[in-house]
Amino acid sequence: MSVSASQTTTASGYAATLKTSPDAYVSLDALIDPTKPDNRDLLIKTYGDQGITGFLQLTGAVKNAGTADQVQYWEEGRLHKLFVTDGTEISAALAEANVTITAASAAAADVPRLNDVLLLPSGARLVVTGISGATITCRTLDGTAFAAETVVNIPVIGNIYAQGEDQPSSFYNTEIVKRTNDYIITKESYEVNGSQATNIGWVDVTGSGDYRWYVKGEMDTRKRFMNQREMMMLFAQRWGEATASDGTDGISLASGQVTGSEGYFAAVEDRGITATGDFDSITDIDTIILLLDKQGAPAEYAMYVNTQTSLNMDDMVAAGIATATTAGLAGQFGAFNNSADMAVQLGFKSFTRGGYTFHKHDWKLLNDPNLLGSFSTPLFKGAMIPLANVADAKTGQKAPSLEMNYKAVNGYSREMEHWVTGGGVLGFNQNGTDTAKFNYRSECCLVTRAANQHVVLK
Repeated sequence: MSVSASQTTTASGYAATLKTSPDAYVSLDALIDPTKPDNRDLLIKTYGDQGITGFLQLTGAVKNAGTADQVQYWEEGRLHKLFVTDGTEISAALAEANVTITAASAAAADVPRLNDVLLLPSGARLVVTGISGATITCRTLDGTAFAAETVVNIPVIGNIYAQGEDQPSSFYNTEIVKRTNDYIITKESYEVNGSQATNIGWVDVTGSGDYRWYVKGEMDTRKRFMNQREMMMLFAQRWGEATASDGTDGISLASGQVTGSEGYFAAVEDRGITATGDFDSITDIDTIILLLDKQGAPAEYAMYVNTQTSLNMDDMVAAGIATATTAGLAGQFGAFNNSADMAVQLGFKSFTRGGYTFHKHDWKLLNDPNLLGSFSTPLFKGAMIPLANVADAKTGQKAPSLEMNYKAVNGYSREMEHWVTGGGVLGFNQNGTDTAKFNYRSECCLVTRAANQHVVLK
């Protein structure tokens, strides 16, 4: 039989270090330090305010209650007819000779009508004299010859009829586009056990004398949730219908199927303006202005950009002072009640060019090294959002170009749900666990109206 006894020590572990010589007992301080640490209870925000929300609020994204799984809205098409060809060169025409143009489609809606007048880039005016499927026969309106040219888009500028002729046999109808977007559900949770909920730390987590460390965790979780909800409104994508190999219209997750939602960047990249490169000179903003003019854009824009783009634009404006880039100061703060002070307080810097006013603001989302600032090559450099209401094509009602919707009915709102469950911890008695669980949930979607008037900077 082998017998052994465990060698025990005191809980503090000091027994093994005690000496028999007098120096071990010179002072009690040799065993314990009774001095209270010189603690600073201020929690330092090492990375500043890490909240990235505010983009949707400052750009006028009003919130509206939704009552279905999908939002539908309507956008008006172009008023005037554009005849699209198949890109084949239009042969040189002699005086009094027929000109043949092939349409991209033989569908009735895609070809001009008899007697319509077409305007070519060369300045030649053609009148439609015959239509056979996709083949359009024309004559020059003034009877003179013109050189061959390749044209894809030909505007219809009007029509011309002889005396006594009947009215047109068909008419043009302005297109109204129905668009839809799905709601997406975003969730988060934070949990603390009863023991940790009663512990007191060294740091004043709220700035008002609250030293419970779990409160800091709950506050951070809430802020992270709000940040992520906004990022989903910006970066979400919608599943392409019936594109999966199994014919489904969504992504199959462990808990069910989701369709996604069209976020801001997806909408603008699909239907809006994308500008690539840096603002090296005033001609870069001029190029964007020319495109905005073609889209019937309003005269006032908010520009949310990363730091490098902001610096480049400052240099661009500084170099353009002599060209009146910063002229018109008295009228360039319409979105801020014409108050320069209000614009400055909200962090905007403004300049005008070509009748447009641009309010520039740094976008922390694009600079955060744990978010889009982590990319060596920026995925997005910014966005330009019109600061004006757009009219609904069907009802005529006006609304901001961005609209954040949340599900709600009869007083129940899913904009920002927050509830706590627990087994007696912090007074919540819904189950038998020794925890308190903080839950967050939101069901929202973003509607980007008139995306053709928005600009994404890449």
